[in-house]
Amino acid sequence: MVELDYSKLLKRVQENISSEIVTEDRFKIPTVEAFYEGNTTVIRNFDKISDAVNREPDQILKFLLSGLGTAGEREGGRVILQGKIPTKNIQDKLSDYIDIYVICSECGRPDTHLVKQGRTLLVRCDACGAIRPVRSRKRRVEKPSSLVLKEGSTYDITIKDIGKKGDGVAYLDKYIIYVPGAVKGATVKVKIEKISGTVAFGRIVSS
Repeated sequence: MVELDYSKLLKRVQENISSEIVTEDRFKIPTVEAFYEGNTTVIRNFDKISDAVNREPDQILKFLLSGLGTAGEREGGRVILQGKIPTKNIQDKLSDYIDIYVICSECGRPDTHLVKQGRTLLVRCDACGAIRPVRSRKRRVEKPSSLVLKEGSTYDITIKDIGKKGDGVAYLDKYIIYVPGAVKGATVKVKIEKISGTVAFGRIVSS
């Protein structure tokens, strides 16, 4: 019988355990790299984003266009959006997409794929086996504050619509704000120049 050296065996076990430890980082949402060309916004790394989340580029683009309220198209590995859309807005919508279509609700990993059961689209996790229907995360609706706009003051607003005369239209509490030259979907800082009841008129001081 071969006599085993306990200390040597213990050392070998410890070495084997340490060599098998794998550092597991949390999934990092891809960072949107965007810049402006004239009156358009270009996402230069759209192909890398779709590869990182392992989803069809056209599906991601459709979700972004709907959420940002603009038009756009793919051009090679990048996407061109109509209007000057703040990068933060795009990043927020991408985060929403990943939350809805990618991340597993049980283990929180992105190792998932989409499957269809009848008319229901499901997210199936390859890591833990969990399966869930695709649906938006319910968000708490905050009660709007009773805001009083003041002429000469500046406010950060998001342009939601375009008026008949081409002005951007934003909604802030009970007010409708018209902003010349503003693009739908853009978040801008506006100085209020005139208020008439619940209708206000302002101009962009920075974006």
